Amino acid sequence: MRSLLLRGAFLTLQYAQEHGSIGLTQTKAFKRVFVHWAVEHFDWPGKSAEEMFRYNKVVNEYEFPPLEVLHFLLISLRLGRHYKGAFRLTKKGAELARSPGRLFAELIPYFVLRIDHASYARFDDRPFGKWDVWMNVINVEADHGTTEAALYQAFYGEPEDWHTAGWRAMGAFSSCVLRPLEWAGLLMETRDEGTGKRDCHVFKTPLWRSALKLDTDEMLQPTPVQ
Repeated sequence: MRSLLLRGAFLTLQYAQEHGSIGLTQTKAFKRVFVHWAVEHFDWPGKSAEEMFRYNKVVNEYEFPPLEVLHFLLISLRLGRHYKGAFRLTKKGAELARSPGRLFAELIPYFVLRIDHASYARFDDRPFGKWDVWMNVINVEADHGTTEAALYQAFYGEPEDWHTAGWRAMGAFSSCVLRPLEWAGLLMETRDEGTGKRDCHVFKTPLWRSALKLDTDEMLQPTPVQ
């Protein structure tokens, strides 16, 4: 599965189905035994089991943000519910645990378009803009690859990046626009830190091209043949 979030959701639903439920703490977070399982099986970039357990023997749900967000999404979409100290699948959740295509259609639009991404980001600020504008512009600007800083400049006109005084605005844009699209599997980011700079290159994935129909599609240039 190209979508990190879809893969995590699919694994979580299947785990709950196979085990009957997932245990919850007093604060209704997933218990550590499942959090550890999720860390090992999600294999989330930057949060692999090796990285997560390097300095801590135990990891709580809130320390593994993808799972915390996913837990919220599954409850919000009524794919699961809390009942007698455990997370249990609803009838709808059990059905989608067998259908990744339907799960994608249910989960990803809701995650990208409806969630307040600043709520789980390191930056409290929200970038100015709307999803239809962001996605239509990214559709063109990132068609053959671009950089995080170039995308920011395309929207806001200011050449900010992580090395300027506007790094917070850049961070809010990255956290609330680019990262959700990456988690959804629609964008791919590669970071070049070998030169001492934090340059981020942004590319559209095949999933972007197959899943989205946008107003700016007619502006795209054919991919050159090598």
